[in-house]
Amino acid sequence: MNLRLTISCMALIAAGFVQAALAGDDNDQRQGANGTSYIATITDSNGNFASRGVITLHSDHTMSVIDSGQGGPQFFFSSQLGAWRGGRNGVVTGRTIDFDFPNAGIARLDYTIHFGANGSATGTITLTDFPLHANPLGGGGTVVGTFTFTAYSIAP
Repeated sequence: MNLRLTISCMALIAAGFVQAALAGDDNDQRQGANGTSYIATITDSNGNFASRGVITLHSDHTMSVIDSGQGGPQFFFSSQLGAWRGGRNGVVTGRTIDFDFPNAGIARLDYTIHFGANGSATGTITLTDFPLHANPLGGGGTVVGTFTFTAYSIAP
């Protein structure tokens, strides 16, 4: 192999690594690495409508969620903030925290998100309640609900 061909091959390989690093993993792109938001319809464990929400997976692997039920009439709670990570087979797991009012409690919401075609997603949410002084990142707490959702990406 001549020197010119060797250098050309090495340049192509290096360019491929740089392009992959700049573009990010294809899995991350599908999993919201570009800051994708999804409008979600959330149902309870009996399949009844529970609320609507917007789930945002930020490119820095933080996660934020707003929910139509957070202002009452039954419950009052803050918006959710947390983090997400990609897993096997394009599945994302996320964990958020919110604060309950006026009881001054804290809730942890664990998300599992599966991505489908055309910007769709489905998943589950497990809601665990803790007293304000407890550690919501550890064990314990009381599971108060398991929910499912269907969602679609919000395109500009």
